Amino acid sequence: MTRNAAIGASSAIVVALLVAAIWRSQPLAKDVVADRVELSKRTRTLRLYAGDRVLKEYRVALGGNPIGHKQREGDERTPEGTYTLDYRNEKSAFHRSIHVSYPSTTDQKQASVAGVDPGGMIMVHGLPNYIGWVGRFHRLVDWTDGCIAVTNLEIDEVWNAVPNGTLIEIEP
Repeated sequence: MTRNAAIGASSAIVVALLVAAIWRSQPLAKDVVADRVELSKRTRTLRLYAGDRVLKEYRVALGGNPIGHKQREGDERTPEGTYTLDYRNEKSAFHRSIHVSYPSTTDQKQASVAGVDPGGMIMVHGLPNYIGWVGRFHRLVDWTDGCIAVTNLEIDEVWNAVPNGTLIEIEP
C-alpha cells in the first residue's frame, strides 16, 4: 500500500467513526412503555422490550474493568444477572439516573464470604452534568465505575419508557 493510499484509508476510517458517533436514530415515541430491559456487556448494547419486540437499542459505556461480574466496591465492573430498575434520581451528578437493584442478597452473601464490601449505586445514567456536549463520543472508552452510561438524549428516552420496577437482565 502506498503512503497516500494508507493516509486515504486512515482518513476514511476516521470519517466513518465520526459519522457513527454523531448519527442519530429515530427517537422513541413518548407514549411507549418497556416491560423489560436487557444489557449485553459483550456488545455494549442496552435494549428496551415490550414483550418480545425490541423497542429501541442503545450503545453504552460500562465500567472501566467490564469483564466479569461485580465482586466488590471499586472493582469498576458492571454486575451481571437479573436486577430491578427500582428508583430514579433526576438530581444526580449525571443527567438523570435510574438505579439498578445491585447488590442482590446473593451478591451480599458472596461479598461477605470474601470479606469485602459489594458496592452499590449502580445506575443507568446520562453523561456527567456540564459535559453533555461529549454526546456519543463518551462510548469510545468504558469510563464509569460500574454503571451503564448512555447519552443525555438517550437517558431521557429510557427515563420516559421504563417504569420503576422493570427488570433488567445484564448478560456478560
